[in-house]
Amino acid sequence: MRLGALEAGGTKMVCAIGDETGRIFEQISIPTETPDITMPKLIAYFEERKVDALGIASFGPIELDREDPKYGYITTSTKKAWIDFDMVGSFACALRCPIGFDTDVNGSVLGEVTFGQAKGKSCVIYLTIGTGIGGGIYIEGNLLHGMLHPEAGHVLIRKRSDDRYAGKCPYHGDCLEGLAAGPAIEERWGKKAVELADRPEVWDMEADYIAQALVGYILTLSPEMIILGGGVMHQEQLFPLIRAKVKEFLGGYIQAKEIEDIEHYIVPASLHDDQGIMGCLELARRAATEK
Repeated sequence: MRLGALEAGGTKMVCAIGDETGRIFEQISIPTETPDITMPKLIAYFEERKVDALGIASFGPIELDREDPKYGYITTSTKKAWIDFDMVGSFACALRCPIGFDTDVNGSVLGEVTFGQAKGKSCVIYLTIGTGIGGGIYIEGNLLHGMLHPEAGHVLIRKRSDDRYAGKCPYHGDCLEGLAAGPAIEERWGKKAVELADRPEVWDMEADYIAQALVGYILTLSPEMIILGGGVMHQEQLFPLIRAKVKEFLGGYIQAKEIEDIEHYIVPASLHDDQGIMGCLELARRAATEK
């Protein structure tokens, strides 16, 4: 099959053509502006390439309930121009092909379990830590949906006593995203994360907040693997710090081989930053199969 993939981000839209084996034939990036500017470019790209199905992994929040009249919409996004935008309907009308749709982070976890290091596992969490923080959750062959979809970046955590920063999240202030996403790091310390690599106090605090959240996910979802991606996690010194703090915060309560071998349990992404696009290819394949 000739499959289209769209990783729809708040800054850029990554478009690709590939197949059901995860091979990517071509890939381009289009800036995320307003729907009036961006959507015609996206539609033209996929129209010209005559795809059999399209998989979309989008920034959100989005509506995933197929029974809801707003299925396929971006709903309450911080990107105001995209609020209540019918993403799936716009492509369906133009392309007239099956369309798979999910969150950007669910797309990433799907890429990892279909084509990457998490293949064969039944419960996997993918957490992206960058401009924002989001979580994708795969359980027993399915991407987790429910009332909405996971919003793992907005869990509440304990703020450290030595942290005087109020928090960046416009909704919650000091939730995980408000304390640990890239913009929070920059505002708290006065420099971008990449410029703070030699400041151990920065990464000790960052690891503390991420580890707190991971312990919560471990205790509620019992994942077999946790994958950490996004721009902040390019600071590779974070991984040993996070692993050590997760063990400390668990306090020996969880006795499992995954925790004993934590270096292979909390891991970086494995697909050279293409996990999202490859997940979109799988979303497209599933949509074509369902059709």
